Order: sequence, then C-alpha cells, then structure tokens
Amino acid sequence: MSNSLHGKHVVIVGGGSGMGKATAELAASLGAKVTIASRNEDKLKAVASAIDGDVSVAAVDTTDEARVKEWAANLGQIDHLVISASSAAHGAYADLPTDDLRSMIEAKFVGPFVTAREVLPYLNQGGSISLFSGVLSRRPSAGAVGLGSVNAAVEALAKGLAQELAGQARVNCISPGMVATEAYAGMPEDAREGMYAQVGNSLPVGRVGEAQEIAQAVVLTMTNAFMTGAILDVDGGHLIKA
Repeated sequence: MSNSLHGKHVVIVGGGSGMGKATAELAASLGAKVTIASRNEDKLKAVASAIDGDVSVAAVDTTDEARVKEWAANLGQIDHLVISASSAAHGAYADLPTDDLRSMIEAKFVGPFVTAREVLPYLNQGGSISLFSGVLSRRPSAGAVGLGSVNAAVEALAKGLAQELAGQARVNCISPGMVATEAYAGMPEDAREGMYAQVGNSLPVGRVGEAQEIAQAVVLTMTNAFMTGAILDVDGGHLIKA
C-alpha cells in the first residue's frame, strides 16, 4: 500500500457495529490509533474492549450539530475520517411517510455532511474522508426510491468535496451491496437467511458480502494516495447482474 496506517489516527463514525466495526478492527490491526463513534456508548465500549489495539470511543449523534461540533473540537489531529453510520427507510413511493424520509436524509446525508465539515479543520494535510452510499444509487429498486435518491446525493457529495478539498484531503465513497451485518438482526433467522440466499443467488459472486470485505475497501481509500472522487463498488456484481 502506498500509505501505511501505522501510527495514523483513524476516526470511524458508525464504528460500533457492522461495516464500521469491521473497519475499526482492520485499521487497529494495521497499527492505527482508532476512535469509534456512534450514539450507543455501551456498544462502543464493548467493541473497543474486544479489539486488540489503541481504540477510544465517543458517543455522538451526527444529527445533533452542536454535539458534533463539540466532539470534533476535542478530537485532536486526525488522518482519516470514515462515516459509515447510516439509516434506511423502505417503502413504496406513494406510501413512504415523509417524516421517515426526512429522518433518513438527516442521518445518511446531512449528518455526514456536517460531520465531515466539523472534523475538516483537524484533518491532517493529505488525509482522507470516506463516505458510504449503496447500490441503489445507480441501480434503483421499486420500494426504495427514497433510499436510492439519498445514496445518490451522498455520492455527489463525495465527488464535489473531492474537487473542493483538492490538495487538502482526498474524498471517496464506498458503495456496498447487501452485506450480512447486525442491521438485519431484528429479522427472524429463517427470513434473514432466506433473504441472504435470494439476493446472493442473483449476484455473480453467488452470495452476499461480509463486513470484513467492505473494511478492506475502506482501508484502500485511506491508504491509496492516488484515489479521490471515486465511488468504489463492493457489491458482488450487483450493478452488472442480469
């Protein structure tokens, strides 16, 4: 890799579970100092205690701008910001409650927008920002028009920031396909496994993704100094499936 994570300060918003947690584990294993943040401090502490490395935690709700400002001001200097925290509202266009749409926009777009802005003054020269979208941005699906639209907005944000912050920070966006994470823990096991099988069988790779595979892509965006403005599709071939 062109830029080692050893000794770097990596901040992961959404690091308490799923793809953010897997990224924290991988970054720590590569010698990074890691800060994980999310709303649930107890979950963060449990994750941090299970990782072998230098990991600190912070309870932060990215939809609370005042709290984000306060937290960012106390971070110290950082090298890489990853924002994997997310929210998804599904439902037919005619039926999706507007309040659900607004909540998703706040959590998945406005929250990352504000968080990146507030952390930027503390980001070391040549550092990176990695955002998260999803396959629905460019392969829309009935019942997820709102989510696809917000994903597209996140990708536009990444590309715009890559231009505006040129010479100061690199900005990229990870676009995952379906990944087996705690996000689906609330589903009955049979339904969850059936969903994984149905989606996986439709993909060229024949299965859904694993959180660790997404973490590898995030590390690439942090360590490849020639990558900016990229939308990195890690989706098992979802965008090119029949």
